[in-house]
Amino acid sequence: MPKTPGFATRAIHLGYDPMDHDGALTPPLHLTSTFAFETAEAGGEVFSGEREGHVYSRISNPTLDLLERRIASLEGAEAGLALASGMGAITSVLWTLLSPGDEVIVDKTLYGCTFAFMHHGLRKFGITITHVDLTDPANLSAAMSDRTRVVFFETPANPNMRLVDIEAVATIAHAGNAIVVVDNTYATPYLTRPIALGADLVVHSATKYLGGHGDLVAGVVVGRAEVISEIRLVGMKDMTGSVMAPFNAMLLLRGLKTLALRMERHCASARIVAEWLEGHPQVAAVHYPGLESFGQHALAKRQMALPGAMIAFELKGGLEDGRRMMNGLRLIARAVSLGDAETLIQHPASMTHSTYTPEERAEHGISDGLIRLSVGLEDVSDILDDLDGALSPARTLRRA
Repeated sequence: MPKTPGFATRAIHLGYDPMDHDGALTPPLHLTSTFAFETAEAGGEVFSGEREGHVYSRISNPTLDLLERRIASLEGAEAGLALASGMGAITSVLWTLLSPGDEVIVDKTLYGCTFAFMHHGLRKFGITITHVDLTDPANLSAAMSDRTRVVFFETPANPNMRLVDIEAVATIAHAGNAIVVVDNTYATPYLTRPIALGADLVVHSATKYLGGHGDLVAGVVVGRAEVISEIRLVGMKDMTGSVMAPFNAMLLLRGLKTLALRMERHCASARIVAEWLEGHPQVAAVHYPGLESFGQHALAKRQMALPGAMIAFELKGGLEDGRRMMNGLRLIARAVSLGDAETLIQHPASMTHSTYTPEERAEHGISDGLIRLSVGLEDVSDILDDLDGALSPARTLRRA
């Protein structure tokens, strides 16, 4: 049996032979809205599903098709679907799977826009949203009902880095005939492959590490071919219209080629930064899966190939000290998003998770003083120097 190529090799080569395209080493970009047929009969066969082919780029496109096959392979799934954004992926999945009267069980912590969609969107249509602390799988067993259709969670969670045991939660959810959807944006398939651990569907904001350069907005979902086909034709085509542009697919294909290299560097630098922050006298707490002090360190070692490049931390002076520190930074950018080559820092309570009320943030483990750091690809010594200077009152005064 032929050896399966490794992760990086598949990210670069899978599904494409230059000799099929006049020797072009880089796959061609198909900038077309519609596709022509040789005959009326051929068009009818493609529409009916009797023949493979493309009809209209709102449904499929050769550039997107290559991207979908590559990300599915990297995640260990049968099929993939490219969408216009991470929220486009999440909403297309859930509008496909859910009906009025259904229940979605979600972890206590969700990205702010996901939280808003669940509570301000799905609830309006008779769907119950139940938050459960999924860091203890036993809580899911107690919460499952005959209306539970989907179990949805992020691991690590945005922004407080909580982990969920994918395998344990999937086993319980499947016993109750629920579908498990995992947001793998923080980890990427290079660190965690939820499908192999029992998840049914995996979603990403491909804007982040998969793209890796901060120059696109995109989303993907992978899973069983039958389910992905349904999401393509219902959730994406008819419900959301959240279609990825071919140019963005080309940029993502480029990003995947360096994903393995980038994640190695991101994670190596993040570990150094996390250890430095943990030892700093002004830092009250650091939440990072690679630290032995992290409460779920053992799960991180079992479930993640590397501990990732996202760090959450709090200063002893709380929110005001956090703001002063952020305003004193010179290299690190104050910006939302993550997974870029640039190191980015932001304050979730006033930025990405401001869709929560203060009471909801407290209930869901997002303190007002929490700071989120996405460690980039700069020389780690320069990242540390910037943090050190920003934590110095003298620099803050000079900047003011």
